[in-house]
Amino acid sequence: MSTTLRLAIGSVLVGLLVLGIKTLAWWLTGSVALFSDALESTVNVATAIAALIAIRIAARPADASHPYGHHKAEFFSAVLEGVMIIVAALLILREAFHGFLDPGPLDLPMAGLAINGAATVINAFWAWLLVTRGRTERSPALVADGRHLFTDVVTSAGVVVGLLLAIATGWWVLDPLMAAIVAVNILWSGSKVVRDSLSGLMDEAVPQETLDTVRRVIATTAGGAVEAHDLRTRHAGQATFIDFHLVVPGDTTVFDAHEICDRVEAGLKDAIDGARITIHVEPEHKQKHSGIVVLD
Repeated sequence: MSTTLRLAIGSVLVGLLVLGIKTLAWWLTGSVALFSDALESTVNVATAIAALIAIRIAARPADASHPYGHHKAEFFSAVLEGVMIIVAALLILREAFHGFLDPGPLDLPMAGLAINGAATVINAFWAWLLVTRGRTERSPALVADGRHLFTDVVTSAGVVVGLLLAIATGWWVLDPLMAAIVAVNILWSGSKVVRDSLSGLMDEAVPQETLDTVRRVIATTAGGAVEAHDLRTRHAGQATFIDFHLVVPGDTTVFDAHEICDRVEAGLKDAIDGARITIHVEPEHKQKHSGIVVLD
């Protein structure tokens, strides 16, 4: 079982644990803010399951119907997570509105805060682990899930502040007010997850830093060629697709051209994890005098 898949399964289990803890905190207190926090945790479980399914699909090898693989399944999962974050925020705003209409004291507020705090610590650790390992494993689904959990941590922190102030001042309206504030923060986070995921679905080019690495590797490993042009890149899950035209002298044999391509591919795969390379070899008269100049 891959690391990515183990983390995805772990997210489902952690989500269920945190949901149970936060539901208990809400049940003890009757707090609108704690109810909102628990409500967001139901979304955490749903999105963790969606990420698990997407990662399993993305791990499938290429086939006749999907010759480029199934990597984009993770982006669909990340978009779904972003949408569900937004839905959760709207539901929280709805509960906050009802709380404004009828604010009142809470039952066992300190016990509820202590229980909710334990759930927050678990979420914070797991969110950090998902984002860190998700970037290492080049998994958009895990990174999106981790960012989503970070919004849950922010929500919980806001809830704690609001309830402590409400307890200290007796202004129980602070309970729904804090729920509304953190809901707005969740809306912003959800929209960002959707934007980032859509960039992958739209075949957006790799970041400039990665593109510079691609250019450098081609320039230093394609000895015997003249230039490389029409470089195109895109990323899909753990795969980075790179294709370009490589111009070689007119008298280069097929064997020698193949040797050059092998060197370039090996260099790119060493520099960029998950690189999928396509090289179109062209004779010298196709030279554009632009693009990447091959260094001797």
